[in-house]
Amino acid sequence: MPSATRWIFASLPEAGLGDFARRLRVSPAVAAILWQRGYRDTAAAEAFLHPAFSQLHDPFAFRDMRAAVDRIGKAIQEGERILLYGDYDVDGTTSIAVLAATLRLLGAAPAYHIPHRLRDGYGIHAGVIEREAGLGAKLIISVDTGIRAAEEVLLAQRLGIDMIVTDHHLPDENLPPACAVLNPNRHDSTYPESLLCGVGVTFKLVQGLLAASGWPRSKQERLLYSLLKLVAIGTIADVVPLTGENRALVRLGLEGLRESSSPGLAALMEIAGFKPGELPTSGQIAFRIAPRINAAGRMADAGDVVEMLLTQDHARAREIAEALNTLNGERQSAEREIVASILAQCDREPPGDSECALVFSGRDWHRGVVGIVASRLVERYARPVFVLGGDGDSGLCQGSGRSIRAFSLVEALESMPDLFERFGGHHMAAGVTLRASRVDEFRDRLRAYAGRRLTPEDMTSTLAIDATVEAEELGETLAREVEALGPFGLGNPTPVFALKDAEITEEPAIFAERHLRLKASKDGRFFRFTAWQLADRKDEFIPGSFMDLAFSAELDPCSAERGYPGWVLVLKDARPAGSRP
Repeated sequence: MPSATRWIFASLPEAGLGDFARRLRVSPAVAAILWQRGYRDTAAAEAFLHPAFSQLHDPFAFRDMRAAVDRIGKAIQEGERILLYGDYDVDGTTSIAVLAATLRLLGAAPAYHIPHRLRDGYGIHAGVIEREAGLGAKLIISVDTGIRAAEEVLLAQRLGIDMIVTDHHLPDENLPPACAVLNPNRHDSTYPESLLCGVGVTFKLVQGLLAASGWPRSKQERLLYSLLKLVAIGTIADVVPLTGENRALVRLGLEGLRESSSPGLAALMEIAGFKPGELPTSGQIAFRIAPRINAAGRMADAGDVVEMLLTQDHARAREIAEALNTLNGERQSAEREIVASILAQCDREPPGDSECALVFSGRDWHRGVVGIVASRLVERYARPVFVLGGDGDSGLCQGSGRSIRAFSLVEALESMPDLFERFGGHHMAAGVTLRASRVDEFRDRLRAYAGRRLTPEDMTSTLAIDATVEAEELGETLAREVEALGPFGLGNPTPVFALKDAEITEEPAIFAERHLRLKASKDGRFFRFTAWQLADRKDEFIPGSFMDLAFSAELDPCSAERGYPGWVLVLKDARPAGSRP
C-alpha cells in the first residue's frame, strides 16, 4: 500500500551555505545537514566532525562523585566484599563488565549479581541484599538501576551495608538514602550532560576512580580507551541521543572495535559476521551485536554475558558467544510469532483513530521479547504501545512499553500507580508488572490519558529529509562525507536525501522474501536502491513512472569486495513525483 508518511524538508538559509561548505571542505549537501542540526559555525562543526577524548567532561562535576570514589577506595584498601548489582540488558551488562574490570585492576575482587528477567524482574531485590549481608558484604554498587530503590537502600543500611547508586533513569522526588547517588538526571544535578545511559555513568565513575588512583595519566588513558569499546556498545543499545558527550564516547569506542584484545568481544564480533580489522558502524552494533548480548537477558541468564566480556579464556568466550547466537535465533522466532499474532488481531479489529495508545497481552507470550515487539508496533502504528506477557501461575502480567516523542511513558504510569505491582522507566521506554485481572483497566486508562495529550499530528508518521540532491551529487564521495557525520542514532539520525522525478527503469526484484532491489535513473545516470522490509510495496514501482525517492547513502565494503561500487543507496520511502510534502 502507498506510504502515508509525511515528508518534512529541512528549512535552510537561502545564502551562506556555499561558503560554510568551502570552509569545512565538505559538499553542499553535508553542509546543509550540519547547519540544520545546529552546527552553524566552523568551530562547532569541526568539533562535531572530529570527536576527541578532550571533549569528555570532568567526572567530579557529578554530584556525590567524590563520596563514591572515597568509599570505593576505602573498600579496596580494607579488602571489603563488594557486590556490583546490575540490569539484564546491554546497558546493564556492559556497565558491570566495565566497573568489574576496573576494580580488579585497582586491587578489588568484586562479585556481581544480575536479576533474572523472568524469575526476578527489574530492579534491586531485598533477598539479594540479605544474602550479601550473610556473606559479609560491606558495599553494594548498583549500575543502570537503583534510583527508585529507597526501601532496599534502607534495608542495606540496617544490615550494615553501604550502597552507591549509579543510574540514569528518572528519580522519584526524593533520592534513595545511599552514601552516594550518581545520576545526571537527579533534580540537583549540575553535570553538563544529562543524557548519559547507565554505562556512560559507570564510565564517569571509572574516570573518577582512576583520577584518584595515583596511576600515571598515560596508564589511565590506555585503560579508559580500552573500556570505551563496551561503553559504545551499551550506549548504542540503550538508544540515548548520540550527541554531545555520548557522541564522543561512541565514536572513540567504535574506533577501538576495529581490533579487540578481549576474547569475548573478538568472538562475538566474529560470530556476528565482522571480519578482522573491519570498523563497525553504530547501525551494525545496534542490529548485529546488541541483539546477541540482549538475547541472554531475554531468553536465559545475562550473567553469561558478563563472564564472556571478562574472561581471558578464548575457548570459553567462543562457547558463550555461540550460545548467545543460538539464543538470538530463538528470540527472533518468539518475536515473529507475537508480532504475527498481534497483527492478525489488528486485521480483525483495526485500531481506531481514537485509540491513542495500545495495550496487547497474551498468556503464552515470552516476556523476554515483548519490549522488542512493542518497538515494532510503535513503528507501524505511530503511537505508544505496551505488550504484556502473562504468567498463569502467579496471576501477574509483565511487559514493556515503547513510545513516540510526544508522549512520556513514565509520566503516564505515574498518573495511575495504583494499577501496578511494580513499574519504572523513562519517557520512551518503561516496564510494568500488574495483576492479569487489571489489564483491561490499564488499557482503558492509558488510552484515556493518551487521548487527552496526543493529537492526530502527533500520531502521523513523518520522515525528515535533510537535503534534496541532484543525480550528479550521488556517489562514493557523498557516502564518505556522510560517514564522517556518524555515529548515527537517536539525536543524530542517518541523513536522508531526496531525489525528485526519478524514473523507475524496471520492475523491482524481491529478495529474502521481505526486501526489494529497485533501479531508477535521472539525468542519464542509473542507480540501484536497496529497500529493506518494503517487499509489500513492490507494485508501486511501475517501470516508466516517475517518483520522488527518499534514501540514505552508505559505504558498503562488502559490495566493493564483490567488484561493485563501494557505496549503496538505501531506500526509506517513495511517492509519486510532484506529491505534496
